[in-house]
Order: sequence, then structure tokens, then C-alpha cells
Amino acid sequence: MPDTQSTAPTADTFSSPFPLSPLADQAERLIELGVPTLTGLDAGELRAYAEKAAADAPAGSLLAVHPDAAPASALAPLLRLADKPGFLVVDMADVDSFAPQGVELPDGPFYLVHGLDRGDHLGNWSPEEALPALHEAGRTPLVLTEGIHWLLQRPEVLERNKCFMTIGSRLRKPNGAFDARTPAIWISNGTGRDGKERKGAPKVGWCWWNNRHTWLGFGSTTGRG
Repeated sequence: MPDTQSTAPTADTFSSPFPLSPLADQAERLIELGVPTLTGLDAGELRAYAEKAAADAPAGSLLAVHPDAAPASALAPLLRLADKPGFLVVDMADVDSFAPQGVELPDGPFYLVHGLDRGDHLGNWSPEEALPALHEAGRTPLVLTEGIHWLLQRPEVLERNKCFMTIGSRLRKPNGAFDARTPAIWISNGTGRDGKERKGAPKVGWCWWNNRHTWLGFGSTTGRG
């Protein structure tokens, strides 16, 4: 692990300062954003699921749509920071091929994600270093669509120099090895192929599996249900 992080994080290290709305309100937010229309899901079924799940859901649970029903490519443009819409980087056109790895998602189009954390304390760790630390703390990394859903509900979770990777999504190549790209969500500086007009926009991109970035933590969860 990095020299600046001499102690592995424990379960008590993880907490989120971004409380979520009740599940019914989260469902309405997704409907307002047009997620059912984009994905062919039924808005009534989404509302019914949220109402039923609220009966015994842990506080602070996130309502998510399974990536098979709502892929990252459809969700990324719905992100917003101020007046800037989200976008997907041009060299990640295969984003929907990044599948859950080492993470078991519940069956069905809708499910809950519990105990979210942005992983700021893991800044300057590589994904390779962070993954076992998350597991040791009893957590699993977010998949990309879960990270996007979190930001759809609470855009302010994404802050300059405090963004996060979603290393629960990986792409396995035809030879069986993993692609070294690892999905992440951060704020564009409007440079290069992003374009100046996208400065300040939420950006779905990637970083290398073995690289460290001081401004990227690791989104994680205590579980799903």
C-alpha cells in the first residue's frame, strides 16, 4: 500500500456525509430524469418496488437499477453538476462491457445498495491496493452504474479533487485477462478531447489498474439487497 497510508482502513473508517432521500423520493427522481423511458422499464413497477423495499430497508439505502436494464451508457448523460450534463469519454465506447467482477448483484431490475462511501481515505491508492483493503473492512466496491445512481440522487457527492473509482466493474479480454482500464467518475477540466465547453461537467472515464491518484477514492458498499 502507499507509504502515506500505513494503516489499512477498518469498518469504522467508512462513513458518508451525504444522506439519501427516502426510497419513494429516489424513485420519483429516477422517473423525473427519464430512466424508465430510456430503459423501457415501467415507472409504476419502480414506484411499487420502492414502496415495498422501504418497509425494511436500512437507513441511507440507495435505489439502483440493474445494469442489464439500465446500462452506464444510458445513465451517464443524465448526470448533472450545476448546468453541465454528464458525458462518457470517447475512448470508453465499450463501457457497457465492463461487468460486475467479484460482486454479486441481486436479481431483478431494481435493488438496494447499503452503506455507501466515497473512499476519500483511499486517495493515492491504486485499485490493486484498494481492493483487498475494502474486502478486509467487510466492504465491496461499487460497480459503475451504482456510482452513477448515487450521483443522480446526490450530485454534490462528486466534488473537485474528491471523486471516486468504481472498481467493481471490470472488462475481461478474450484471452481471459482483465483490461487494465478501470471505471471512474470525476469532474472534467475541459482539456483535450473533453472540450472546453465541458469544463466542470461530470465525466465517466477510466484510470489504470495499477495507477494512483490523490483525487480519486474508491466507492464502496456494505452490501446489496
